Amino acid sequence: MLIKESYTDIKTSYGTTMRVFLYHPVIPGYPHAKFPGVVVYSEIYQVTGPVSRFAKQIAGQGYIVAAPSSYHNYLGPEPLAYDTEGTDKGNLYKIEKPIESYDEDNKLTVDYLISLPTSNGRIGATGMCLGGHLAFRAAFDDRVKAAVCFFPTDIHSATLGKGKNDDSLVKGVNIKGELILIFGTKDPHVPVQGRSLIRDTLNNAGVTFSFWEVADAQHAFVRDEFSKGRYDPAVTRLGLDQLFDLFNRALRLDLGEGITLTGDVEDVC
Repeated sequence: MLIKESYTDIKTSYGTTMRVFLYHPVIPGYPHAKFPGVVVYSEIYQVTGPVSRFAKQIAGQGYIVAAPSSYHNYLGPEPLAYDTEGTDKGNLYKIEKPIESYDEDNKLTVDYLISLPTSNGRIGATGMCLGGHLAFRAAFDDRVKAAVCFFPTDIHSATLGKGKNDDSLVKGVNIKGELILIFGTKDPHVPVQGRSLIRDTLNNAGVTFSFWEVADAQHAFVRDEFSKGRYDPAVTRLGLDQLFDLFNRALRLDLGEGITLTGDVEDVC
């Protein structure tokens, strides 16, 4: 499927302009085709080459992909470099930016996707690292029917949001859509204790989710450039297979209204 690339600039309540990079599928001869929308949240470096290529892989399967520049509070839409200076800036902005601003970014991006005449009104979210966390928070919006979170940093900690904790796990979560959370067992950003807290909290909240812990995978295994030797294309492909399976069910198929299943599952082989 062909892809048309563009961008739109959206004003925020913080007096800033958020650039949203768009990757729109194109089927020649079908100018009125409608597609689901997917918000792709970047890691701490904004929309870099690897993030753009990740977004294009999704768009090429028939999704309108929107990738917001998360650090509009501090700089323009240009990506930070994958070096020490860029990493330090990205980690600083991640902490300083208010949680409310992240959530507004999501609302504005989802609003925009739904407003497009080529949208079918169904929205998903995904992202890596910081973006994995933001995809998780995006699922608090009832319009987001599915979210796939690649090594979502800081869900279990107090490091996102200036002067306050992201206490969504402490207060409990209210997510109506379906989640997939993907972690590497060798990722120091989300150790086993944090993964266990996330899994237990989602179970207790009755959230529909899948939880995949990849043996020996490290942080940033999706990033195909400057990954410091951690890029794993085979594991990335498996993660994308799960993403497309969920997005196809939740965003493309018309399953009608769901019902609550009752009764015990039969315990037989």
